[in-house]
Formats: sequence, structure tokens, C-alpha cells
Amino acid sequence: MSDGFDRAPEQTRPQDSVPQQNPEPAMAKPQVVVAPVLMSKLSANAPEFYPSGYSSYTESYEDGCEDYPTLSEYVQDFLNHLTEQPGSFETEIEQFSDTLNGWVTTDDALQELVELIYQQATSIQNFSYMGARLCNYLSHHLTISSQSGNFRQLLLQRCRTEYELRDQAAKGDEATRKRFHAFVLFLGELYLNLEIKGTNGQVTRADILQVGLRELLNTLFSNPMDDNLICAVKLLKLTGSVLEDAWKEKGKTDMEEVIQRIENVVLDANCSRDVKQMLLKLVELRSSNWGRVHVTSTYREATPENDPNYFMNEPTFYTSDGVPFTAADPDTWMILMMRWTQR
Repeated sequence: MSDGFDRAPEQTRPQDSVPQQNPEPAMAKPQVVVAPVLMSKLSANAPEFYPSGYSSYTESYEDGCEDYPTLSEYVQDFLNHLTEQPGSFETEIEQFSDTLNGWVTTDDALQELVELIYQQATSIQNFSYMGARLCNYLSHHLTISSQSGNFRQLLLQRCRTEYELRDQAAKGDEATRKRFHAFVLFLGELYLNLEIKGTNGQVTRADILQVGLRELLNTLFSNPMDDNLICAVKLLKLTGSVLEDAWKEKGKTDMEEVIQRIENVVLDANCSRDVKQMLLKLVELRSSNWGRVHVTSTYREATPENDPNYFMNEPTFYTSDGVPFTAADPDTWMILMMRWTQR
């Protein structure tokens, strides 16, 4: 019988005959196992891989590439990313700032950057806080200082432009008032988040913003439409405690004047019942020190006289009659002592 993997023999031989060509005993031909070849679907031309959730805003582009972004596109892309994923601020802000330092090198570029951030912070709901944090970071890490000023100075100039239109805006149509309210709340966030480092390293807030917020409150209360008053309530809930502390440090009674203004609005203004209720709740909040709880720093050893909870963790005992008593029941102790001495 012939092997199917060999060529057919030239002539028929007996089954037990030995081929003349091979005097050696017949041996099984070794079998070579060929591993299956896996065809890779990877391509050298595939786009660069990034792990899930990773975003890169500093991709390298070849010279002359038509897809290279403009400054406006790059910044707007990052702002939109922060809007959707605010938790990425801490991990990506340094890279963003470093890229801007290599890109924002002219007065026009710095002005464009300020305007983009301002528009995002005042037009996108809930971005005012993130926008203020971003402004604070860039004010300390952008190296460019143009002839018009540095990043913080240009930002405050942009806010001043809007601030000077406050009277017209508070009396404008609904859309105008809505933009004005967004500006007011952004300014409040800037006051809380924008840090100014002094020559001795101390960190302070911008006094100019404190003055501006006081005037904006006057403007809102002078035009007591419901949405203006709601904006004032939001602003005071956001900044009231910090503003009052700052005014008290300077010996000012501005917050007392604001509260009096609110009470007058509640009595005289033709605002809705719900808004009046909001204003009264705000007055109540302020009377409770803006909800803050002060803990006395001076340590005093707890005694039954100064701590009403002194006996809270004491064990409970029972008399022979099954009457419970603790160390907080001195009369019971006296009765037991008298019974014990009479035995």
C-alpha cells in the first residue's frame, strides 16, 4: 500500500519487499505540526490609541495639516470638555495652561482667550463656578503680560465693561436681564475664587469685586422684578457670609443695610408671594449666621454644670426594687446610701 504523501511507485512490488533505493529499514516519516497563523487586524496607519476617558488637547499636527485647530477652536473645545466633565479639571488644567503659554503670545490672542472664557461662564448654565476656577488658575500660570495687562487685569476690564451697563440691563427685556443675572453670579464666583497674592505671599480677594457686588445688589433691589430679586437671593446665598465678614473687618455695616433693603422690598414691592417668601428665608438664614456653626476654640473640661450631655454615656444601674438610676440621679444615690448605713 502506498503512502498518499509519496509519489506513486514505478512498478508493483510485493508488500513485504524492500525498496532498492533504501536499504535501511522503513521508518515513519516525522510529522511537522504547523501552528496556525493568526492574521493581525492592527494597522500601522491606525489613529493613536488613548485609554477610555482620556482626552488630549495637545496633539501634534504635521506642518501644513489642514486640521490644525485655531486658538479659538482649541480653547472652545477645552471649555466644552470641562462643561461636560468638570471632574477632569485637576488632571488636565496644567497641560492646558502649558499649551496656552506656547500659543498666547500677542495682545490679540490674550484678549480672545479672555473673551472665550467670559462668554462660556456667562452663557452656559452652571459653568460660572468652573469658569472662575479656570480664571484663577490662568491668572497665576499664564506667563504673557501684554501691553494691555496680564490675564487677570484683562478679565477684570471685561467684567467692568459689563458692570457699567448694569442699570440698563436690570431694566431691559427678559433676555437682557437673563444675561445680566449670569454676569452677576459669575462675578460672585470670581470674588470667591480669584486669589490675589501679595508681595509677602499673603492671599487676598479682589476688593474691587467686593465693591462691585455691593453696587450690583443695589441695582437688583432698585428694580424689584421677580427675576432680579431671585438673582439677588442667589448672589447672597453664594457670597453673603464672606461679604459680611469682609465688611465687618473694615467696620462697615453694609450687610445690615442690605437686610433692611430686603425687608423694605417685602413690605412695599409688587413682587410675587413666592419671591417674598424667598427673601424672608434669606433674612432668616442670615440671622442664623448664614448657617455656619462656630465651635469654641477654648477647651474646657466637661462637667455636669457646663455640659448637658455629661451623663449621656454613663451606665444605668437598678435598685433592688427594679428602679433604674444613673449618676445623674443624686437623690437616688442618697437613698441607697441611707439604706446601706441602716443595715
